[in-house]
Amino acid sequence: MKLFRRHILSLLGGALLTSLGLTSASAGDMPAPLDNPGDVKIALVRYLSTGDFFQAYLSGVESQAKAIGVDLRIFDSRQDAALQADMVDQAIALGVHGIIIQHGLTESMKEAAQRAVDAGIKVVAFDVNVENSAIPQIEQSDYLLGKLALEQAVKDNGTEFKAGYVYVPGIAPLDRRDKAWQDIRAKHAGIEEVAVFGTLDNPIANSIANQARSIFQANPDITVVFAPYDEFAKGVKIAVDEADLTDQVDTYSADVSTADISAMREPGSAWAATVATNPAVVGEVSVRALAMLLAGVNPGQSVIVPPTLITQAFLIEQDIKNMGDLGAKMPQFQHADVAMPAWMPQPQR
Repeated sequence: MKLFRRHILSLLGGALLTSLGLTSASAGDMPAPLDNPGDVKIALVRYLSTGDFFQAYLSGVESQAKAIGVDLRIFDSRQDAALQADMVDQAIALGVHGIIIQHGLTESMKEAAQRAVDAGIKVVAFDVNVENSAIPQIEQSDYLLGKLALEQAVKDNGTEFKAGYVYVPGIAPLDRRDKAWQDIRAKHAGIEEVAVFGTLDNPIANSIANQARSIFQANPDITVVFAPYDEFAKGVKIAVDEADLTDQVDTYSADVSTADISAMREPGSAWAATVATNPAVVGEVSVRALAMLLAGVNPGQSVIVPPTLITQAFLIEQDIKNMGDLGAKMPQFQHADVAMPAWMPQPQR
């Protein structure tokens, strides 16, 4: 009777997935070694974990790993570069078959990533350049994130304004977004960078707010802030609200979460626009790319999840209050057809 119930539930589950337009691959449909997924161990080695983006990314990693059936181990270095490198070695010693390196510093992760490759472990890297042609890079097209946000800033404010810029060098996605900032300033000489500031000290938003308070006091003519990470934008918003500058300053960012949407929708919010992918989808893509490597399929050196511009006006006009609403209005936020071979199972929605 129990077997019969499980069989019926399996059929119902497959029908439900089909009705949602999702595939329902089983372990038997997957190539080796994923045909015995419970025997496959993978590790997520994290550098950054604070903030809504990274929690959503983790949820995507977990849901895709569950859909495939692999054993996922999570290592969190909490922005300690030396510890993150050591955690790669811990994962190697644990006997994992694959590793996802999530953010980090090139100088500390390059050799650690090579040690994993030398040990025969498949590796993918999300938003950290480990300078290794054997390791696919999972990206959000960070240059395009920055470019779209800045094009909206020019559309809203013209080609002449004084700007503050939040930047921490040495972090691969921020460095790629910085290239967009340099390009827009080269194109429009009237954009004047009057202040650059930034930190990744936890809690990041509060640390940025502390810096931004001083920046606004010293530069009362700032009208635009480019803050290409949502925790940066949250901090800028705190300082703008406290200084009663909401009618003067517009903020343009990258990344999105339900908390970000709420902040952007607040009456008079200075957070004008962001450009983002769904971090949960990026997490899913990271696991799928690693699974492809494990199965002997090359996902490509650069695995890109395309971003989308999200303006404050769009959120209000469409009455979007959370990530669920955003996914309903923007289907690309529910799923990215990236690193998606026919045999790959998808998480249930």
